[in-house]
Amino acid sequence: MTNKPQKIAVIGTGIAGMGAAWLLNHHGHDVTLFEKNNYIGGHTNTVQEKGFPAIDTGFIVYNEWTYPNLIALFKELNVRTIEADMSYAVSLNSGETEYSSNALFANPKNRFSLKYYQMIFDLVRFYKTAPKLLKTKDNITLSEYLKKNRYSQNFINNHLYPMAAAIWSMGTEDIGGFPAQSFIRFFVNHGLFNLIKRPQWYTVLNGSREYVAKITHKFKDKIHLNEAVKTVSKNTLTTDKASYTFDHVVFACHSDQAAQILGSSHNDQKNILRNIPYTPNTAYLHQDEALMPKDKANWASWNSLTSEGNAVSLTYWMNKLQSFIPSSQDYFVSLNPPTAPSADKTIKIINYEHPVFSQEMTNAQNQIKTIQGKDNLWFCGAWCGYGFHEDGLVSGLKVAESICGKQRPWTIEVEKSSAAINTL
Repeated sequence: MTNKPQKIAVIGTGIAGMGAAWLLNHHGHDVTLFEKNNYIGGHTNTVQEKGFPAIDTGFIVYNEWTYPNLIALFKELNVRTIEADMSYAVSLNSGETEYSSNALFANPKNRFSLKYYQMIFDLVRFYKTAPKLLKTKDNITLSEYLKKNRYSQNFINNHLYPMAAAIWSMGTEDIGGFPAQSFIRFFVNHGLFNLIKRPQWYTVLNGSREYVAKITHKFKDKIHLNEAVKTVSKNTLTTDKASYTFDHVVFACHSDQAAQILGSSHNDQKNILRNIPYTPNTAYLHQDEALMPKDKANWASWNSLTSEGNAVSLTYWMNKLQSFIPSSQDYFVSLNPPTAPSADKTIKIINYEHPVFSQEMTNAQNQIKTIQGKDNLWFCGAWCGYGFHEDGLVSGLKVAESICGKQRPWTIEVEKSSAAINTL
């Protein structure tokens, strides 16, 4: 913590890196950002291919309940936003059974299916009783909780796991290992257990690239694109192009990337970061309706589709989520479809990575505070919390505040991000 202007490197230009750099620059420090990709933003990635409109493919929406710092930042930057529809649909067994939040019984077969009613019964039971776990000290996984309380496989495989996979961009095989307390707390904080009163969601008008341009405006000339950081040892940072010296280095990249960059003299940091793994996800921006529910009456903003073998994919109907996209043609973003969209209907393929949640990850998150600032190295990212934009932003802001000893230019009465971030 110092009032003297510092020379600070930020590795990564996702929301954590941009947030940290913005606040440090705001308080008069000299920031330099390093980004291995050819664009700024990380998961904030608005794609505009020739002949097509601008469409977000990573960060798309936020809500008025659990993104208070993002809302405050957008207000500070005068970012224009519009309301977003957040309907949800499920298509099971290649369209054999389908339902949506707007049309539970659009498919007549659902009215006469005992399995379907069993799923609805367990859904209501889970929403009503699961929050009680937060009053206990039970340290169990989600799958253990569901087994202990005898939830049907129909509810688990056909509703809860596909929905969770959609929220966290995870494979359903990883959902069961999610710490039950963290999973349920997220649902409570986001109003997902309330079947009637839920938060309004928003999206950035004309795409999230609009806010990227504003948040980086004052230091855009200090961003090194296509320059991957290879090693960091104390105050020396080496890329594939040159070596630099800084007073502080902020790792705003993925946890596993930070562990790989750190030299052998930083084993304390590496041992913690290695317990927060990432998994690859492939996103397709396309126009192939085959990756949507068969019945258009069930089309929603978020669509979980399962095929044989319980493989789950997620398709966003971007026209529904971002109403500024021209409605003359439908545009979709699909994550990890078992069958790729038709090549002649595919606009772009993007590779992302998302954190894998487990009890080991939660334990590692709680240890991050023990390594912050050691050797003037700092760590932030959405992986410090639940993996969302608010988590990334708050972690970046808190690191910046710790370095410069000055606060963000707004006050939030109750922090809505995860407990892990609040202990950074």
